[in-house]
Amino acid sequence: MLNRPHAAARAARFFAQGFPGTSLYAVKANPSPDLLSLLWANGITHYDVASIAEVRLVRALLPEATLCFMHPVKTASAIAEAYHQHGVRTFSLDTMEELEKIVGACAAGDGTPAGDLNLLVRLRVSSEHSELSLAAKFGVDLVDAAPLLQATRQHCDALGICFHVGSQAMTPFAYVQALDRVRAAIAQAAVTVDIVDVGGGFPSSYPGMEPPPLDDYFAIIHRHFEALPISYNAELWAEPGRALCAEYSSVVVRVEKRRGDELYINDGAYGALFDAAHVDWRFPVAALEDDLTQPLAKFAFYGPTCDDADYMKGPFELPADIQAGDYIEIGMLGAYGAAMKTGFNGFGAAQAVIVSDEPMASLYTGERQDQRRSDNVVSLR
Repeated sequence: MLNRPHAAARAARFFAQGFPGTSLYAVKANPSPDLLSLLWANGITHYDVASIAEVRLVRALLPEATLCFMHPVKTASAIAEAYHQHGVRTFSLDTMEELEKIVGACAAGDGTPAGDLNLLVRLRVSSEHSELSLAAKFGVDLVDAAPLLQATRQHCDALGICFHVGSQAMTPFAYVQALDRVRAAIAQAAVTVDIVDVGGGFPSSYPGMEPPPLDDYFAIIHRHFEALPISYNAELWAEPGRALCAEYSSVVVRVEKRRGDELYINDGAYGALFDAAHVDWRFPVAALEDDLTQPLAKFAFYGPTCDDADYMKGPFELPADIQAGDYIEIGMLGAYGAAMKTGFNGFGAAQAVIVSDEPMASLYTGERQDQRRSDNVVSLR
């Protein structure tokens, strides 16, 4: 694993200084302690934690960090530990059942309700503009949101609405649609909203997935947030995961065998390349041998385990004369690559090395597309 601290630090500063609100790092994307500390040192002070294990990890590592428990389905014991032992005051929910669970778990021993909760109702929004949908599992439908918002308002110090447009949103318009739904929910519920959390979805750059500049996302989100019917001092939050850590890591693999246009490599579906196998994610690749001279050809990968599912169809473009024994760098694996690795079949061990060269792709180097081509939402200009 090649880790690039400078790339993650640059991304953290970009969000900390450029996003017009508070950025919560989505810990699930990469829970590496080194990365968490690096993000903290570069201005990320809030963390989106999705399990009690993540709560414990971040609290032990960063005792002054603000932790927000943003998984909409939690056990009562996890909520109680997070609130009473780790100082967590922010929770998300999408049902009356979860609201009751949070209120009960955070109450004092004598039953006195907690008076310092930030409760965010997760609204279901479309994932049509994103590469990976997050629209099915969580979120209250707009038609059911008003009673839940009204009930939640009675049990919190600050009421929020959150949503997730899906992973790798390829246009800022994804957030416009979601914020329009937030507007409708507020109007129907007639409640005062103190926090609007636009969730994750901020993209990185991959082959065939080159998004507009992140500045465009920030500008459109801010403009539509300012137009919402919310309290005058309402806060704007976001939960970037991939965008903060994708450029942090890449992996170097060795070709163990070639069979036509299939390369057998020593990492795969049960290692850092989970997404390449299970959601057909195309990561950038580069051959590290100097003596490969033939034009690029399209290859698929097999991982090292005995499982047929350990297969990544790509296509991954590499020199046509690549052979067993050659090495390949696979880039942009800081998000979910390290987090998904297992030891299945005895594989998965990797040495971590810090390098100072640039990642294979970056949204933070100052290069940007012509703004007129970055989005087609003409009415928002």
